[in-house]
Amino acid sequence: MIDFLQNDIVYYVVCAILAVLILVGISLMSKVKTAVLGNRLSAIATALAIIITLIRFDINSATTILIICLVMLLIGTIIGTYLAKKVKMIQMPEMVALLNGFGGAASAIVGACTIFVPDITKFELITAVLALIVGALTFTGSLIAAGKLAKFIDGKPIKWKNHQLINIATLVLILVLSVLGIVLDLDFTPMLIITLVILLLSSFFGVAFAIRVGGADMPITISLLNSFSGVAGSIAGMAVNDILLVAAGGIVGASGLLLTQIMCRAMNRSLIDILLGNTSVAPSSKVETPQKQPEQEVEKQETNLNEVLNNAKSVIIVPGYGMALSQAQHLVKQLADKLRENGANVRFAIHPVAGRMPGHMNVLLAEANVEYDELYELEAINDDFQDTDLCIVIGANDVINPAAREAEGTPIYGMPILNVDQAKHVIIC
Repeated sequence: MIDFLQNDIVYYVVCAILAVLILVGISLMSKVKTAVLGNRLSAIATALAIIITLIRFDINSATTILIICLVMLLIGTIIGTYLAKKVKMIQMPEMVALLNGFGGAASAIVGACTIFVPDITKFELITAVLALIVGALTFTGSLIAAGKLAKFIDGKPIKWKNHQLINIATLVLILVLSVLGIVLDLDFTPMLIITLVILLLSSFFGVAFAIRVGGADMPITISLLNSFSGVAGSIAGMAVNDILLVAAGGIVGASGLLLTQIMCRAMNRSLIDILLGNTSVAPSSKVETPQKQPEQEVEKQETNLNEVLNNAKSVIIVPGYGMALSQAQHLVKQLADKLRENGANVRFAIHPVAGRMPGHMNVLLAEANVEYDELYELEAINDDFQDTDLCIVIGANDVINPAAREAEGTPIYGMPILNVDQAKHVIIC
């Protein structure tokens, strides 16, 4: 088996198959019905990739290293299993952010170690330095994101004096030191110093990048950091000449970047603005105060909620972060079941950026055993609100705010929203 994998053609074919399996797994994870299968498929393909890599590089001939690798795999498996069972759904966004960070840290370690490999080529050195930079900023940026979500750090945007100038200066220093380390043929000690300084500066940049992002922008930030972790992994694969790592990292990086782009459109945000930290501050504008109209007596009609609920034949439920915060997904499922028993057609409208991470509402509703066929994206259901008897909003805010259509100068202006206001009756919880 070992000799079999030493053949380059066979190894590349196996790598291609595993890369396709990972890609298929990610694709399956995009649907609630097949998410578990996709997760398992990707996990198995990744485990096989690790085993094949160890065999390919004849790691079994170095008994000590093999034992260390197996122990590390065992420790990782135990920790992962523990977290999967203990972490609550409400803590899942923080967990995702941490996982992104761990991926970045792993790539940074690979890059740092590769820099000091004897007889390293210039290409390998360049990619090793890049892996160190991207991996380090992904790690610290993810820690800040997790801290904000867990409320260890203030969720509001934190901006320092001359924040933008500090970021630019940090990037320039990283670039200069990277060029010096790559171009100059340095001895071990000077190279070690440059590597440590690059590591510190990159880690600082990750903090500076994420600290000024507010809680409302966290879904995009987490998605972007997920992309960074994949990019870091792919670059690390180039540094160590591991085509499988390049492929897997590239898939994660590309899918994360695509998701980031989709979410930017859903929030009417610019990715450049996110990178510059301008997404949380609304542009200043003068809002004209309308002239006061003479007050007119309006006949108030009391709405009987029981009557509305009993008579509703078409119902759309719009979940938001409030549902996640109160962990009400199971009660929402019970409500939907009761309405169906009463003859209503019940559907769920999912906004792309509802919650605090990509797919947050989908994960929560899947946990409550809500069928995937009942979940509808914004584009698929938005035109149906006008013909809907009842819309129930549970913990959603910006994603249903009609001000997004006309309130120029506000952070939500231009953001696509769910047309909840067009339903015949609306209940906001």
